[in-house]
Amino acid sequence: MLLSDILMLMLCGGVSGFLAGLLGIGGGMILVPFMILVFNHLGFSQEVIVHMAIATGMATILFTTTSAIWAHHKHGSIDWKLVVSLSPGMVFGGLIGGSELFEALNTSWLSLFFALFIVYSSIQMLINKKPKAGRELPAPLGLFGFGTFAGALSSLLGAGGAFITVPFMLWCNVKPHTAMASSSGLGLPIAAAATIGYMYGSWGHPNLPSGSLGFVYVPAVACIVAVSIFTAPWGAKMARKLDVAQLKRVFGIMLFFLAAFMFNESRKAFSF
Repeated sequence: MLLSDILMLMLCGGVSGFLAGLLGIGGGMILVPFMILVFNHLGFSQEVIVHMAIATGMATILFTTTSAIWAHHKHGSIDWKLVVSLSPGMVFGGLIGGSELFEALNTSWLSLFFALFIVYSSIQMLINKKPKAGRELPAPLGLFGFGTFAGALSSLLGAGGAFITVPFMLWCNVKPHTAMASSSGLGLPIAAAATIGYMYGSWGHPNLPSGSLGFVYVPAVACIVAVSIFTAPWGAKMARKLDVAQLKRVFGIMLFFLAAFMFNESRKAFSF
């Protein structure tokens, strides 16, 4: 990689780490479009670029979310009992989604799927609407079923899962701050399972560049994580001081531009 590629990835790592700690998101929404630019610059095969960008972004969550978890844990914000209850299903879903389903989607549909996810996330941040608490947490079987669904969907999108776990927890009468912090704790098992799935499902793919473990491009992970592990705790700290609702609206507007980029990537892939 050239110095410009490394600096772009490190900058994105710093921003994504801060947002992971501040807003409880995994950072993939920020990372994926910029990694596609870098991977295009490096001449990677168009057949695998989007898959590699999503898988590499998810792999960085393993490290970013760890530092965010520690920052939230020190303040006693994470409901570890809830995290443990949801994790088995999320691991199961992440393994399935990251291997079989992820490999089966071609570049055009994966780009379109990711673009729609960004639009959905941006709308949610702009309106900042929280679901009304309507029930208690379900029984273990229900938690496993929801965890499986959330893990599979998150692995397809390269997301830490907060976009679906936080609304679910709020609906089940979990306090907002606890739900946001606990979503960081759930990001670790999702990221671990999905990353294993990405590597297993694509191992030996003929179009992967050197330095890859399956769809995960290790040099990019190193560049991003070198910065994100330091900015994630800072974001978690600032979450207790800043007007997060206002920041979400600003970030929601930014996401529309990233969605436009991903829609264009999808269009180009469909045109081949």
